[in-house]
Amino acid sequence: MFPASFEYVRAHSPDEAFDALQKHGYDGRVLAGGQSLIPAMRYRLARPAVLVDINPISELSYLKEEDGFLRIGATTRDAALEFAPWVRERYSLITSVSAVVADPIVRHMGTVVGSVCHNDPAGDWTATALAARGVVVIRGKEGLREVPIDEFLVDSYTTAVEEGEMALELKIPIPDARTQGSYQKIERKVGDYATCAAAVQLSLNEDGTIRQAGIAITAAGPIAMRVAAAEAMLIGQRPTLELLRAASEEAPKIATPNADQRGSAEYKKDMTRVLVGRGLKQALERLGAVSA
Repeated sequence: MFPASFEYVRAHSPDEAFDALQKHGYDGRVLAGGQSLIPAMRYRLARPAVLVDINPISELSYLKEEDGFLRIGATTRDAALEFAPWVRERYSLITSVSAVVADPIVRHMGTVVGSVCHNDPAGDWTATALAARGVVVIRGKEGLREVPIDEFLVDSYTTAVEEGEMALELKIPIPDARTQGSYQKIERKVGDYATCAAAVQLSLNEDGTIRQAGIAITAAGPIAMRVAAAEAMLIGQRPTLELLRAASEEAPKIATPNADQRGSAEYKKDMTRVLVGRGLKQALERLGAVSA
């Protein structure tokens, strides 16, 4: 199918993009990678009257560490994270995700910030941002504001970006040497949406106890969800296989997946348990910390 008719605005600076969005309000929609938006428009699931194309804005394409954060610009492609050697060395959770988002073609056009803003219930980057305690920087009428990812994800395909605003970047806290992560995903075939997935990031104290835990699941409800009960269960504890099993049991308690061609709701709920358990175990193995 072809998209419904729309007006096209090619922005060459953040100011131009912002002015266009201010002018058109809810009729305007940002086009970054377009890997989710364009298919939605082709199936008439999205009908923006105006597309504001930000791809020519080179200053929004960056991947850098600054002020304690990994900063990912609005037009930074998924592949930029996948192939950056320094990201591979220091961000085990990010690396786990960037290699399994859709397929290589999509990853060379899709953007991380665009995916988070699309807020698909089965999105990979939303769960990752939850586990890593991400923050989204939004430009609005009053200037810049920073929104923690837990508040940014409002509902399916709905975020805290309001009329006339645009998201400029995603910030991920830089992990220290005692932090490791893992992304566990099952899908029917390469490039398919996740049947279910889990993002995990753990930090240890010097005495080997768990200092911080980030656990989130996706494709298991209307949006990616933090498994807060499991996180709380782990904090301050010395990791054991028994503790990991108990924490993973918290995931299916909050999962509300729909049955579809990828599996029954019961199957998907149980997979949240399995994938969270695998993610916890792999993160701790990378830390050399799990014990029987």
